[in-house]
Amino acid sequence: MSKTSFFEQKTDFFDRWAPGYDCLLTTVFYQAIHQRLLDYVSLPAQAQVLDLGCGTGKFLNRLAARFPDLRGLGLDLSPVMLRQARRKNQHHPRLIFCPGNAESIPSGDAKGTASAARQFDAVFNTISFLHYPDPQRVFQEIARVLRPQGKFYLADYSPRCLGSSLSLTPGGLKFYSAQKRQELAQTSGLQCQGHYYLLGPVLLSIFTQPG
Repeated sequence: MSKTSFFEQKTDFFDRWAPGYDCLLTTVFYQAIHQRLLDYVSLPAQAQVLDLGCGTGKFLNRLAARFPDLRGLGLDLSPVMLRQARRKNQHHPRLIFCPGNAESIPSGDAKGTASAARQFDAVFNTISFLHYPDPQRVFQEIARVLRPQGKFYLADYSPRCLGSSLSLTPGGLKFYSAQKRQELAQTSGLQCQGHYYLLGPVLLSIFTQPG
């Protein structure tokens, strides 16, 4: 499958899922993960943050409520997810939601068209990394856009109980151990701060940009 076809199929999958995405089950599950994740988050004053695979924007809204002076960019492949995120945006204009691919991260301006470099104090990725076809490329992009001492918060299923992959969506799902995550980070120039289980097999890994 070509990458173009892969991303088209993923986009269609999430467009179809979007109307029911914030159902009771996912709302309770993600709220629990978000609350536990927030306990590990530290940000500088007036932080610029990026949420990759932002979905309907729930985490970014919770983050903005916790840190009232931050400005955030949410990126997602799915236009339908983004429409919901914009409609539910509780912190406009501090938060904006734009179409974007984690393998080619745009800037945090309103148009989201220019390339970002050393722009963000933190990057977040919550239950989205398992969809990416080229995890090393994503790590490289995150390293490119993080400021010195910036942090990457990766929260996703670990393979402890799930094996290494599942075929539940177009292109399948891939899971990465703490060791594999560290290898991806090291190759991209990021340093591992630690790994923490948030809820069941959901593992949070925190990486830091040197400097």
